[in-house]
Amino acid sequence: MLKLLRKTKIVILIFFLIVTAIAINPQFDTKGVSIKSVEKDSDAYIAGIVSPTQDISQTNYERIHKINGEEILNIDDYNSVMSEILMNESIKVETNKEEYTIQKTTDDLGLAVQNVPSNNLKKGLELQGGTRVLLKPEEKITDEQRDELIQVMQYRLNTYGLSDIQIKKSDDLLGNKYILVEIAGATKQEVSDLIASQGIFEARIDNQTVFSGGQEDITFVCRNDGTCAGIRECVEVTEGQYCKFEFQIRLSSEAAKRHANITQGLEVVTNQDGQEYLSKKLDFYLDGIQVDSLNIGADLKGVEATQIVISGPGIGATRDEAIKESLAQMNKLQTILITGSFPFKLSIERVDTISPVIGSEFTKNAMIAGIISLLAVSIIIFIRYKNPKIVGPVLFISISEILLTLGFAALVKYNLDLAAIAGIIAAVGTGVNDQIVITDEILSKQSEFEYNWKQKIKKAFSIIVAAYLTILAAMLPLFWAGAGLLRGFALVTVVGMSIGIFITRPAFALMIESISKE
Repeated sequence: MLKLLRKTKIVILIFFLIVTAIAINPQFDTKGVSIKSVEKDSDAYIAGIVSPTQDISQTNYERIHKINGEEILNIDDYNSVMSEILMNESIKVETNKEEYTIQKTTDDLGLAVQNVPSNNLKKGLELQGGTRVLLKPEEKITDEQRDELIQVMQYRLNTYGLSDIQIKKSDDLLGNKYILVEIAGATKQEVSDLIASQGIFEARIDNQTVFSGGQEDITFVCRNDGTCAGIRECVEVTEGQYCKFEFQIRLSSEAAKRHANITQGLEVVTNQDGQEYLSKKLDFYLDGIQVDSLNIGADLKGVEATQIVISGPGIGATRDEAIKESLAQMNKLQTILITGSFPFKLSIERVDTISPVIGSEFTKNAMIAGIISLLAVSIIIFIRYKNPKIVGPVLFISISEILLTLGFAALVKYNLDLAAIAGIIAAVGTGVNDQIVITDEILSKQSEFEYNWKQKIKKAFSIIVAAYLTILAAMLPLFWAGAGLLRGFALVTVVGMSIGIFITRPAFALMIESISKE
């Protein structure tokens, strides 16, 4: 063993295993909840809590330990405590860094939290739940236009408050351009509503556009402020409960002038209650569909109005459901008004939604399958060589390859999904095959007169390298096949096999050589 530890190839393997341990950074104290992101201008943001920077590991995120003196151990504790706190109540939040006093004006305070990660490995969609959408522009666009579209999309999704967003460019073998969006914790309907529609908002009077969404016409949109945005009334209707939301916006001087010019020629009418309005209403359209209509007060005729109140409905079987629907509709409309429309219309090619419960089951089943596979390999190796000393190196190298591949994923912050796990299994399976080739060659009954150790190892590695190059060539098309959905499998398989060729299998050959000389 001491002689092996002085071998360069063994030292290299140990060095990379140490680097892997640092990259994965396993945590044993996971009490509390970590802060994933903080919405700008929210209750938490105003109190001084900031979003974690992208260059720190997720195990270093700020953690919430107590709320109003109650200990927070996990996400369930957090949700339970937050649900009991009344609106406009002052909250004392203790973290591992500081103590904050927050005034609650929204349900979530503008915080996105998660259970404290036990390591730096990032879970993909299948392992933590969420929604994946494959989008295709309905017209041919350039790479530059797709980059612009992704920027607007990222801004819209961030503004809406969704976190853990992955937006990737993807191409297929036919040259079609796609956009792959993965969002943890979002529902299928929520994502589809936000990114399937182009999001063209228009306010019209007498079918003439007064203003549209985006910063050219709208200079301010009120949100997270109960004085200028919120639920204004709820009434009982045939369908159940009807709640109306309202929020204020400010128009640019150009949009205000359009309002004045269009309303100047309208007549003033009086309703049954004696109130005076203009003869035409202010109609709101989203993607060509009218979503609401407001009367225009007579005093606004010909006036360059810079402040407008936007309203809309939310309907539900109960009052709580109606309020929730109304808030969701208001949030969506505010987001589109702030971010503007997408430059191109998109069609949904595929939607996958996985619940967090199923994601947790995937993780557990993958670990069980890995343990069973390693046990099966151990039994087969023992039966084949009838030497328990050979089982140890095979298992050690297989586990090392899994750890090194996971370390690479943690280092480059790659999201591990089912495709990536399949890639790890494929790489380890190939590794076991190569280890058998090396073991057979070294333990062959040919005399040292015909083959010395270097010749035997060289012959084994010529077989292994040929197989590696063949599989590498087979993996390359998978980077683009299926609009890139198989890229994780191809990437992890190539990385795992490369780790085997350049790091673990040379070390394994030295181990088997040492055993055969005993």
